[in-house]
Amino acid sequence: MGRRRGAVGALLGLLLLAAPAAAQEIRLPVLVPITGFVALEGTSQKNGALLAASQLGALKLTPDVVDTQSTPEAAVTAWQRAVGDPPPLAVVGPILGTQMLALLPLAQQRGVPLLTISGTARLGELGNPFFFRFFPSDATVKVAHARYVVEQLHAKRPAIIYQSTAYGQSGHEQLVKTLNELHTPPVLEESVAVTVNDLSPALLRAKAVNADVLVLHLHAPSTVLAVRQARQLLPDLPIVAGSAMHQPATAALLEPSELKGVCAETAASPISATTPEMRAFLDAYRAAYGSEPDAYAATQFDAVHMLGRILAGKPASPAAVRERLAHDEYKGVVTTYRSDGKGNMAHEAEIVCYDGTSRVPKVVQRYSFAPK
Repeated sequence: MGRRRGAVGALLGLLLLAAPAAAQEIRLPVLVPITGFVALEGTSQKNGALLAASQLGALKLTPDVVDTQSTPEAAVTAWQRAVGDPPPLAVVGPILGTQMLALLPLAQQRGVPLLTISGTARLGELGNPFFFRFFPSDATVKVAHARYVVEQLHAKRPAIIYQSTAYGQSGHEQLVKTLNELHTPPVLEESVAVTVNDLSPALLRAKAVNADVLVLHLHAPSTVLAVRQARQLLPDLPIVAGSAMHQPATAALLEPSELKGVCAETAASPISATTPEMRAFLDAYRAAYGSEPDAYAATQFDAVHMLGRILAGKPASPAAVRERLAHDEYKGVVTTYRSDGKGNMAHEAEIVCYDGTSRVPKVVQRYSFAPK
């Protein structure tokens, strides 16, 4: 009887060894603002991350979404709640620059790669080896923004209206720098808070200085307000806005006629779907969420897909993931990503324009900036 039990036990052991191992569940904290003044952008970021996680096949990546709201303190609280011990192999960080500034020291302290789409240029200058940005920084998109204004529109008297947030200040700084380098200094630089609900004073000041183009760098709600009021006060003045304008959810709040003569910088315009890969992403996003994606969703989608490819190689630690992010190249639906040594992964930008008959913009210009 003892020999039979031993034989059965040995057989069970062999069967267990032969059976495929169950897929390991890998936790991915997704820290994004889904309430507050950047809820529109943060929701797109969240959706892109979740859609990518759902497409990773045998790799069991489990997102843990935590709302960072709109303050650095809330982001730190979200980090403390979600990261835990042992820490995850990577974390998705919020789009809001001030929140990323608060989280980067925590990521370095814990040795956890932080994947984000925040455009604030300063983030890439901090020398944090755990920072990885998949949306082109202001040092890329704002150069494209300014170059289009000068080189394609041939503007001589640009007026800048920008948000008073860290996001707005970062973009404003790069716009002014590039416009000056192009020998076209702005005739107006107007800062507005996110709480301002009437931009007509700023627009009338632009009119008073005889501006020949409005250059906007605002969050989505302020962008809608600026375009709507500009079309009432300055109906023929061209507008080149920031990436908030390319969002379908932003354009939906304006009439197609109000969008005539409006352009925007962005990393990509998924709704315009200029490649088969982007069309596949667009279809998958529509099927999952019943809405239209933007570049924030697409670049965060690419970030999580790149992470998925790295995780499929079974890295043993966050440090191993960081090493791969720092040195691998990945072709996503938006662009080909590779670090410039500062964690900036994306190096291309587009300008899209509306023709006044549709809320779907056309890609009119592309810019590529080789990593330095």
